Formats: sequence, structure tokens, C-alpha cells
Amino acid sequence: MLKTYKIPLNSDWFWLILFTLAALFLWLLALGELPLRDWDEGYYATVSQDMFNHHQWLYPTYQGHPFWLKPPLLFWLIHLSYQWGGFNEWSSRLPSAIITALGVPLVYLIGRQLDSLDAANDRWRAIFSASVYLTLLPVVRLGRLAMLDGMINTFLLMAIFCLLKGFKSSRWLFGVGVGLGLIALSKGVLVMALGAILLSFILWEKRFKLLLNPYLWLGLLIGFLPALIWYFLQIHHYGQDFIKIHFFSQSFDRLSTAVEGNTGPFWFYLIELLKYAIPWLFFFIPGFILAVQSRSQIWAKLALVGSIGYLGIISLMTTKLPWYIMPFYIFFALITGHYLNHLKNSSLKYPSLLSYLLLLCTVIALGGWIYFTFVTQQISLILIAGTLTLTFGSSTFYFFRHQYRSILLLILGLYGTFCLLMLSPLWNWELNEAFAVKPVAQLIKSQTPADTIIYSSMPYSRTSLDFYSDRQILAVDEKTIQDLSRKSGYLLLDATNLAKISAQPYQNLGQSGEFILIKTQP
Repeated sequence: MLKTYKIPLNSDWFWLILFTLAALFLWLLALGELPLRDWDEGYYATVSQDMFNHHQWLYPTYQGHPFWLKPPLLFWLIHLSYQWGGFNEWSSRLPSAIITALGVPLVYLIGRQLDSLDAANDRWRAIFSASVYLTLLPVVRLGRLAMLDGMINTFLLMAIFCLLKGFKSSRWLFGVGVGLGLIALSKGVLVMALGAILLSFILWEKRFKLLLNPYLWLGLLIGFLPALIWYFLQIHHYGQDFIKIHFFSQSFDRLSTAVEGNTGPFWFYLIELLKYAIPWLFFFIPGFILAVQSRSQIWAKLALVGSIGYLGIISLMTTKLPWYIMPFYIFFALITGHYLNHLKNSSLKYPSLLSYLLLLCTVIALGGWIYFTFVTQQISLILIAGTLTLTFGSSTFYFFRHQYRSILLLILGLYGTFCLLMLSPLWNWELNEAFAVKPVAQLIKSQTPADTIIYSSMPYSRTSLDFYSDRQILAVDEKTIQDLSRKSGYLLLDATNLAKISAQPYQNLGQSGEFILIKTQP
């Protein structure tokens, strides 16, 4: 007879399997149901598509032009995904979604390792930290996209876990170099900032011998070797142009200038936290105070160095984008998880302010449910708002009674809410900011030859349109359109701009939405 093996509920294996399955389910749920969005998703999918079509791994291109913005690890992974699943949204997002989801069990492992180093031996701190990370909206939402930021989090988590393990067994330090090397092969010079945070933690801990450990240096050598080889090949092939674009325009210039107009005040990321980190932000703030008070402990040193150091770096940068904050959520989850465990073990009454903040969330969610039910009558919003109302309502009830099941209900309710959100068309809300690209792309693809550049009166070029049409569509100004109308080519115009060139001969190839595709015939 076959033996059956049972995993005890109080074992680390049970929680690792549970968090891994819960994360993969949430990150992969209806992953390919919505189109790719512009900028990063469109860029990376198009580069990977070029890599697939032209069998060019070492020198990425975008519609045939050299792509110098980012290192190639994600492109390689998406390319492999395309070989298996074809050109579609699901295949484009699959690699980054899986890697990001694996960050959840890594948070649990880091929490357990911190328990061991601090001689706390309290599994609930790790459970709460992983649960917070699992139910942080930006981590889930951005991690499901074909973007780099969720992957960077997981590689950083890998490096942190190996560093903590290396405090007791130096062989684990090899993984620190591998984790940082993967970051370098994904997002280039960002590894300098994240590496500086880990170095600061080592120095604060006074673990100076770790910096001389041969396993650490061997890991750094092997981990960074692929990135160093790739960079050498790019510089050798492209010369100064690559250095100027990749290292300065796309990296160092972001420290002092607003690249592509993306800027904001010093407190930009505090506003991001207020918008997307509630309700966990309510627990993070007292948790941060607790970390300051516990700064002699290893968990507090890691959390304080990571949160203060990284948030300080991105806040001082002139270029500001919402997804730059992603690595901060690692330390956010550790701090919040520790405070939740502190509440669970506390014999004192739970803070009244937190009770009333949860009550306020209940009222807002209830108001949203009433509005969506009787005004918009959109079923997905009704379900999401209703689930949030039940979540906050039940959590508030038990929080007022000072019972830690309030925290458990909050975790489960948020997880259920996010599942409903990912099943709806609402989770990738940036798609609503402009016209739907897929019908326009289909028109272009059916009416124009391959490798054709189409010029458009759109306000800005859209990378997602380039991907779906497998053509390059460039947004140009009115004067350029007038000049191009006198030459042979393809134009994608709205009715207003088409009327302005009506004196020139052209062939109408079709219309999709507000745009008309024409072929000029001088």
C-alpha cells in the first residue's frame, strides 16, 4: 500500500505551500483577459515579439530599432513564454506574474529567519508579514503585469533571505550575489541602490566578516557575470550611443531630471501609500514606531534600513513613477506583520484610533455598495464593494472586542476582494484612459504590409498598439501630417486631421472608432 504523508498545520512546509498556492492563484487568475497597457507592458511585449521573430537574443530591438532602455532578462523569459503559449496577453504576463507571486513565500521564510535570529520563535509574525504582502494592492496589481518591478521584489527577497541565512551558515551568502545579479540583469543600475541598502544593514549589524566571505564574492562574481557580459557586448556593438541612452537618459538622469515629464513633489510616494496601502497603512504607522523602539533587534534594523533608505532614495529622485515604490512594500510588510503579531500577543486593549479607522472604512465601503447597487448597477463593483463592506464590518466588530480574529478576517476578506477584482475588467484601470487599441490594430494589420511605419494624429505613441498591430505607429504633430500627406505612405487620422488634408489624394482603407486609416497617393 502507498504511504500517505500529512503535513502538520504548525509546520513551515504547510505555510509555505499554502502561501505559494494562494499567491499563484491570485496572480494568475484571469491574467490574460485584459489587453496589455501602454508604456512598459507594450514595450516589453514588443521587444520580446521582435526577439521571437528575428531570433535575436543578445541585441534586443523594438520594431527593428535597437532597444537600449533595459537589460534583457524579462525579454528572454517572455520570449520563452511565447514559444510555449503564442503571442497573447497571458503569455506576455506569465513570467513576471509567477516570479512576483513567489515573493510571498519568500516573505514568510524571511520572517521565520528573523524569528530565529532574534530568538523569538513566533511563527505568526512570519504568517502576518506574508499575508500583508499577499494582500497589498500595488504588489498584486503591478506584479501581474508584464513589468519588471514585481520581479525585482522577488530577487531582492531572495538576496535578503540568503543574507539572513548567511549569518549562521556562510554558504548561503552565495545566493546574495545571485539575487543581486538577477536584479542587474533585469533593471540595471537599480542594483546599486538595493545593494547599498543590504550593505547598510550588514554594517549596522556589525557583521563585517561577511564582507570578506569567499561565498559572498563567488556569488557576486557568478551572479553578475551574465549582466557584465551582456553590457560588454552592447557597448562593444553600439558604443557611446548605448552608454548615453542606457546609463544616463534611462538611469542616472532620473535622479536630477524629470524623464518624459514624470515628476512630483517630495511626498509623492506618501500619497501613493495613502491611495493604495489602506488598510495596512493604519497598522504600518504604529509598527514603524515599534520598529524604532526595537531597533536593537535584527528585524527592526532590516526594516528600518530598507524602509527609510529606499523611500528616501526614490523621494529625492526628480523622476517619479508609481511603480518605483515597489521594493518599499517588502519592508512595509515586515513592519506591519510584526505589529499585527504584537497586537495578537498583547494583553492590552487594541488602539481605539485603529478601531475607528476600520469603522470609517466600513462606512465608505457601505456607501460605495449603496451607490453601485442603486446608481451604476455594475455587478462587479457591487460584488467588490459588498465584500469590502463585510470584510471591514466584521473586522471592525472584533477589533472593538480586542480579538485577533479581526486581523484574520481582514486578511481573508481582502484576499477574496482581490480575487473578485482580478476577475473583473477593473484591475488594469489605466486601459480606460485612452481608446481601445485592439480593433485599431486589427485594421492596421489587415490593411498594411509588414514592417511598415504608420504615422498618426494620436496625442502620443502607444506601445500596446505597436504590439498588437506588429507595426510601428508614430504620433506626429499637425504640420508633419501635412507634409506626409504629400508623400506615399500610411496615415492613421482622426476626422479633424483628415479633413485638413482632403485636398490631397488618398485611399480610405477603413475606420475603427475615431480613427481612419488611409494610404496617401501623391
